[in-house]
Formats: sequence, structure tokens, C-alpha cells
Amino acid sequence: MSTSEAAETPAAAASSDIEIVDVEAIALALPDFDTARTDSSRDALIVKLTTNVGVIGYGEVDSLPTVVKAIIESPSSHTIARGLREVLIGRDPLDVEALWHDMYEATLYVGRAGVMIHAMAGIDLALWDLKGKLLGQPVSTLLGGAQRTAVRAYASNMFQFTPAENAARAREAVDAGFTAVKFGWEPFGQDAALDQELVGAIRGEVGDDVDVAIDAGLVWDAKTAIQRIKALEHFRPLWVEEPLHPDDLRGYARVSTSVDLPIAAGEEESTREGFRRLMDEGRVDVVQIDVTRTGLTQAMRIAGDAHERGLKVANHCFTTDLNAAASLHFLAAIPNALICEYCVEPSELSRHLVRNPIRMIDGYAQVPTDPGLGVELDDEVMQRYRVA
Repeated sequence: MSTSEAAETPAAAASSDIEIVDVEAIALALPDFDTARTDSSRDALIVKLTTNVGVIGYGEVDSLPTVVKAIIESPSSHTIARGLREVLIGRDPLDVEALWHDMYEATLYVGRAGVMIHAMAGIDLALWDLKGKLLGQPVSTLLGGAQRTAVRAYASNMFQFTPAENAARAREAVDAGFTAVKFGWEPFGQDAALDQELVGAIRGEVGDDVDVAIDAGLVWDAKTAIQRIKALEHFRPLWVEEPLHPDDLRGYARVSTSVDLPIAAGEEESTREGFRRLMDEGRVDVVQIDVTRTGLTQAMRIAGDAHERGLKVANHCFTTDLNAAASLHFLAAIPNALICEYCVEPSELSRHLVRNPIRMIDGYAQVPTDPGLGVELDDEVMQRYRVA
């Protein structure tokens, strides 16, 4: 069932007395924030939707939190340059698809891509959370039904700066039950010899039975990427992720057709059109969707486009367990899910924002079964890291 069909539930006809009475955009950040590290586990933007019946829905955005907050809370300028809070107040939260359309149309002058879609995505997650809670159903059911109750997960790490540190991180993940790991971004990609040492230490530590994915972090041009990826083949990576700048679609096509290893990308995309270009022009093998940047409504359509092209889908998630929960509902509801990214950075927000973290059993992330997204946010942690 599509999200359009899922939105037309019998209960929706009887929901006219339920309306959104408040929309809050809550920026969170750790106090010691190193902006020189490409690590999005250190801040977050939480969307809180409150209804007149007291039910609350939560969503998340992985973007620039204070900018998203401004987009949501801004007063309107004119009919197609509106603040998103004003679009939502007084509306029926069960009308998820209609609200996506209305937010898009109300921001045509200032939106259509990028951070405006990120803000819409966080609201969309909160709407699905609300809808599940109001109807007493997990979101995966509302998206058409869970095709699986658990998704194999990989432990996602930032590259550390020495081979030994990366080996230790990999060992921690395997000891915790993960059967796959990923390492990404700096210092990887700057020096070919160091790359071999870093990846070699990880592969040597986990052995041949654990999958190892590599996130290059947008670091190469096409010619360099082809050379460096071929040099990594003997380590048998699960994939090489984002070797190029996201706008270099011709380069992606050149790399994808020149190497044997799978190429993964997509976390910088926020629209269905952007993902179609990445698939059709960039020729990537694995489509990575961050639901906090696309929304669940749009993510289901993108996954359908990937399925039509015979491509697998993985999520992108390097923030909190709210993102992870939404990702799991999404991956559970599509036929072409490959694996689930699960951030294991030791960030207080990643580890403790929700009271009931995602359960891992033998390397598989369990899809939440409680109504809505199935996680409960910790108000104390939110207050501790709330940005004034």
C-alpha cells in the first residue's frame, strides 16, 4: 500500500475535531561543539506538534538546527513565502499527505529543496508519529504494513585518527553484536597510504565475516576516486559511500561504471527529483535516504523509484534514536531495504535523547511496535541541551 492509500483511513473521516494547536522547533546542541569535525551527532532539531486532545507528535531534522527553527517559526511574508507553523495551526494532523502538499505550495518562493524540505521533513515525521498515536498503530503499519520485524544494522562511526583507534572502535561494535561496521570522513581520503592503514586495521580486527563499509566523505574527483576505490578492493568493502561532491553526477556515473565495488550516496539529497537524478544520471548502486531530510511521505516515493530501477535502499542516520526509529519503520515497510545505519558515536544526544532506545538483537535493530514512531523522548535531556 502506498502512503497515499495509507493516509485515507476510515478514522480520518471522524477526525474533524482534532487539530494542531502548537508547533515547536527545539534546537539541541552539546556544549563542547567542534565545528571542524563533520559529525552531526552533536546537535539536532526536534519538532513537537501538540493537538487539542493532548496527544503530542515528535519529529527530527538533521540539518542546521537554528535555520530550521527560523523556517518553522517565521511569520509569513506572502502566500507562497509562509512560515510552516502558520500553515499547520488549526489543521487536522491525520491529513499527512495533504499537509505535505500544502507546506510545499506555501513555500514555493523560498523552498522546493534543501533546508526548507528538511524543515518539512521533521514536521512530516511528527505528523506520522501523531497519526500512529491517534489511531493506535505503529507507523510501519500506516505506511502499508511491516514486511519485517527487524533490520540488520551496521555500527556507524567517524574515522578516528590512528589505525589502532579505529580497530578498537570496530572491536567494540563486534563485541556488541554488530555484524557490520562503517567508518567515515576525516582523516580518510587525504593520503592513499594512510587510507590503506586505516581500513586495513579495521578489516584485520573484525576478520572476514563482518561487513565493512567506507564513507569517503565527498573527498575525491572521479579519476582519483576510481584509483583509490580499486586500491581498496582487497579489503572487500560492503560499499564505498559518497566519494564525490554531490553535484558531480557525471563523475558518479563514471566511477560507478569503472569499479566493481558498490557505490552508495544520497544523504545530501532532499527531494524525489534529486534522488531520481542521482539514480539515473549518477548510476549509484545503493540509495541512502535520511528521513529527517526527506520526510517519510517522500521517502516512500523515493524508495518506490529505487525499487523500479532494481536498486537497494539504506537509511542515513547519524543523529538520535528518534531518527533511527523513523528509519526502521520506513525500512520495515519497503521491499528493497538493504541494511540500517545506526550511529554509535558517544554523543549524549545520540545515546540518551529517548528513554526507550532501539533494541539490538544479534546485530538486528528491532522495529518499534508501540503506536506512532514508538520512542519516548526524555524531557530532561532536551532541557539540558536546549539552545536558548
